Amino acid sequence: MRGIVVNKFGGPEVLEHVEMEIPKIKENEVLIEVVHTSVNYADIKNRSGRKWKGSMPFVPGLDAAGKVVKVGGRVEQFKPGDRVICFPRLGSYAEYAVANEKLTFPIPEQLDFTSAAACPTVGFLGYHLLKWIARINEGETVLIHAAAGGVGSTAVQLAKIMGAGTVIGTVSREEKQQVVKDAGADHVIGYEHFADRVKEITEGKGVDIVLDSVSGRIFEESLDCLSHFGRLVHFGNSSGSTGIVEAKQLHASCRSVLGFSLGTTRKERPEILQETAAGVLHYLTTGQLNIKVGKKLPLRNASEAHQLLESRKSVGKIILEIN
Repeated sequence: MRGIVVNKFGGPEVLEHVEMEIPKIKENEVLIEVVHTSVNYADIKNRSGRKWKGSMPFVPGLDAAGKVVKVGGRVEQFKPGDRVICFPRLGSYAEYAVANEKLTFPIPEQLDFTSAAACPTVGFLGYHLLKWIARINEGETVLIHAAAGGVGSTAVQLAKIMGAGTVIGTVSREEKQQVVKDAGADHVIGYEHFADRVKEITEGKGVDIVLDSVSGRIFEESLDCLSHFGRLVHFGNSSGSTGIVEAKQLHASCRSVLGFSLGTTRKERPEILQETAAGVLHYLTTGQLNIKVGKKLPLRNASEAHQLLESRKSVGKIILEIN
């Protein structure tokens, strides 16, 4: 099969399009012929060496959409021919991928492969953050940082679907504002003194939920505009710095700081993603959720896809077409 490998850490140019062996499956795994895979910022972190802890070489890619071609002896839910999305064990930038049965999910008949491929990482993450970590309630106010990104813009939509009264999104550049407005945000603001602006919007009350993937100063300032009984959910540190919280900022105000990692969840508690998958796929098939695809490229152009994502100029998900 053909696939993309990383033999050394570096820029997009280290992505090599090569011939490789079809991976072998374990008893609890399925072999999937990949139709499309999405490009996520974690792929760039792995390629550059900022995140990858495994052996070299490796195949990048967190998620995939395709058809089951073979199942292990202990697999009960799937059979050859089934259309699925998955989180592969050995990467997804290849013609075939291997995934644990618990990390494989059926694609509804109404959903095409492109829409399905766009949803696993950003859709599952946004849904799980809001429903199961922040435990959003009807009418609550939600602040979403990096709202123009794949996770952010999806979370804006999901917050509205789940009943948020007001959704506020932050962006780094003015030209990104329209993306967030189109996703359904009620207010779009910049990062400069954003806590003051949030207090103005909420008439001093603050927000009930903050979704933060930036950390550092943004994390710390978010606490300043979190309401009593509010929940700040931390799920990334794209700023490269660490935010600090003091205990006195929490107990009297009944505020909470919560952490979540989709990667850790896939590794240690994959079974809890079944309900998340059902919820996301339901919203997609009913048309309530629309994960925008901004660009589709052939697998051999993976380096171009990485360049585009790293430029921060892309809008919507970037999809690699495999088969």
